[in-house]
Amino acid sequence: MGLNRELEGLLVVSMDQAVAAPYCALMLADAGARVIKVERTEGDFARGYDNGADGKSAFFAWLNRGKESVSVDLNKTEDAMLLHNMVMQADVFLHNLAPGALARRGFDGKALRAENPALITCEITGYGSTGQAAKKKAYDFLVQAESGICAVSGTETDPARVGISICDISSGLTAFSTILRALIQRGRTGRGIDISISMFDVMADFMNFPLLAHRYLGGAPARMGLTHALIAPYGAYRTADGNQVLIAIQSDREWQIFCEIVLEQPDLANDDRFINNTARVSHRFEMDESINSVFGQMSLEALMELLDSARIANGRLSSVEDLSNHEFLKKQIVNYGGTAIELAALPVPIDGDRPLEVPTLNQHGDRIRQEFQS
Repeated sequence: MGLNRELEGLLVVSMDQAVAAPYCALMLADAGARVIKVERTEGDFARGYDNGADGKSAFFAWLNRGKESVSVDLNKTEDAMLLHNMVMQADVFLHNLAPGALARRGFDGKALRAENPALITCEITGYGSTGQAAKKKAYDFLVQAESGICAVSGTETDPARVGISICDISSGLTAFSTILRALIQRGRTGRGIDISISMFDVMADFMNFPLLAHRYLGGAPARMGLTHALIAPYGAYRTADGNQVLIAIQSDREWQIFCEIVLEQPDLANDDRFINNTARVSHRFEMDESINSVFGQMSLEALMELLDSARIANGRLSSVEDLSNHEFLKKQIVNYGGTAIELAALPVPIDGDRPLEVPTLNQHGDRIRQEFQS
């Protein structure tokens, strides 16, 4: 028996847009919750990120399968009442609108729980919901920069952003796990709570290793591209066919095996320049020369086979095309308005079928309005 719609029977009302809250709501829908996506009349702007799926956004499809869609204009009394009626029956009210935007319209947690005591509210912000933090506009790239992620990513000369929406996705996952905790607590107390997740806080936690190095270990590690400041060998090496293979050796015992079986130079293991990790880091250039002299004579496939047989951790430097055709990639087909879109599957295995329908804008509007009319 595995996981299968364990949140069935719960209602989530989600005023989400872009990535962070939609990803959280996606995980709730995948766990069996009914998720109603409440969109502005023009729709979540992520619907316009691309038009690669027969004129519809493939990016939007990734984040919004398994949800229902209703569009509202909160400046209209009847639409504000519709949202209120939905939230009064909801278990979770999720959003990533600007801090205070909903509270100013009467949709703050305290006021809502006066009528629905079991309601859990969750907001995802950029930097926080109070003071100057609440006033600062935030997007994934900007939070990467503010939180120091860019300072530890890239090469020695050039900082870089992580090439995916790492702040959004990790904040959505943090919100999801926190909502699950709140649901467990509600099971004991019968009462809901307010949750506020800051993308900056999530990334600051992820940054604890370089923070600790800065505060207690003499300084944060320098940016070193695909190598590691404190471990060697640990990085990318070119093969004879122009590809790159990555290796990560974590112990002196692995280094000895690597020298004997892969490099076929057992004496290197006992060379004073390479005898332990500290020595290898100090003599990285000479060590890399020895590795490159061997790796540069072998094809990627032959080298990876040899590394695997020696139980040396390795991986290829895959392109996105390589990932698309990767033998380990688990795929999922979703339907967006009659268009089939192939995605990487969610990583949590479940029993039963996953929700695979992506809603068009206001697809369920009439039914939802009828269901929740006052």
